[in-house]
Amino acid sequence: MFRLDGKLALVTGASGGIGAELARKLHAQGAEVVLSGSRQEVLAEIAASIGSERVHSLVADLSDKAAVETLIADAERLAHGRPLDILVNNAGITRDTLAIRMKDEDWAKVLEMDLSIPFYLSRSALKGMLKRRSGRIINIASIIGMTGNAGQANYAAAKAGMIGMSKSLAKEAGSRGVTVNVVAPGFIDTAMTQNLPEEYKKQLEVSIPLAKIGKPKDVAAAVVYLASEEAAWVTGSTLHVNGGMGMF
Repeated sequence: MFRLDGKLALVTGASGGIGAELARKLHAQGAEVVLSGSRQEVLAEIAASIGSERVHSLVADLSDKAAVETLIADAERLAHGRPLDILVNNAGITRDTLAIRMKDEDWAKVLEMDLSIPFYLSRSALKGMLKRRSGRIINIASIIGMTGNAGQANYAAAKAGMIGMSKSLAKEAGSRGVTVNVVAPGFIDTAMTQNLPEEYKKQLEVSIPLAKIGKPKDVAAAVVYLASEEAAWVTGSTLHVNGGMGMF
């Protein structure tokens, strides 16, 4: 089940802990994978660790509009012209501070990177997917987009917007066999959470019914499912992977 043989997947933000695991799991299910990120050495290390001709690394600065406009075509070129079947919008940033202290540029930058760029890439990918009457777009949101969080008004707005955007795209693309879905992780064990104070992490675990912080593999499993043929009748949905911290 959940095989992706013959499919081409593009994962943005692939140099991070979650993105790298998404790429590994998609590849393990048979997909050809393009890793996109801004850190060339890290991408090369991840590609080398997978060790396959079905893995390519593509350095792209998504703050550069020109790079965003050509990213889908560049990924297909690396795959020797194979059309893109799966787009995973995983790249994102945070600029956390209380609203009364938040600078305009911190609001705008997070909305641009975490909402506008996933829209631009989805729009670009849809052009080919709609013509071929097949494709999967999977957007990585966050539990914060559902609950909000003090100090993250910009991030919460972007991730909530991503969920609404995905529903709209799903309605537009469904008749052509293209699905658009969201995975909304809770707190995941990455470099970011590893730096949190131990006392705070213990408090987090107490607030999670499954009593533990999630792993990147938990998010990757959800993405693999939504990318597969088994999820062909699932669109406009948000799959919450948060250990029960939020039950929506």
